[in-house]
Amino acid sequence: MLAVNRLGVKAGLMATLLFVLAGCAAIIVSHGYAPTEAELKAIKVGVDDKASVEQAIGRPGATGVIGDDTWYYMSSKVRNYAYKAPKVIDRQLVAVRFGKNGRVANIERFTLKDGRVIALNRRVTDTGIKGVSFIRQMLGNIGNVNLSDQPPPQ
Repeated sequence: MLAVNRLGVKAGLMATLLFVLAGCAAIIVSHGYAPTEAELKAIKVGVDDKASVEQAIGRPGATGVIGDDTWYYMSSKVRNYAYKAPKVIDRQLVAVRFGKNGRVANIERFTLKDGRVIALNRRVTDTGIKGVSFIRQMLGNIGNVNLSDQPPPQ
């Protein structure tokens, strides 16, 4: 009976250890799609147009802000590891630019090494109103209007 009990305890400890170790494994999450170099070789600069690019590598995930003369294909891989913050381990951006004639003018690939970190500044304007409700503000303005400050009617 004692041997069976020890075997159960050992099995329980092993299962717990495996469960803890499995929770510490890194998880890689992929987002988006960027065509490979082999897929991009099928596109000829100056020859292919938007329809043939779409047929070869598909529709883009994004286009240019002002016009659709540039197609952007983006992909990224993020590693999540236990309690640590997620880390981007790979990022690809392929830009396919079209000329005025509608043909491919340029194909560029940018990676994580080409990117820059842009710090966002979250400035918030202080209202100067603390502890005063909207209704209190409205009622507080009654009687504070001076008609002599108004411009004369035209």
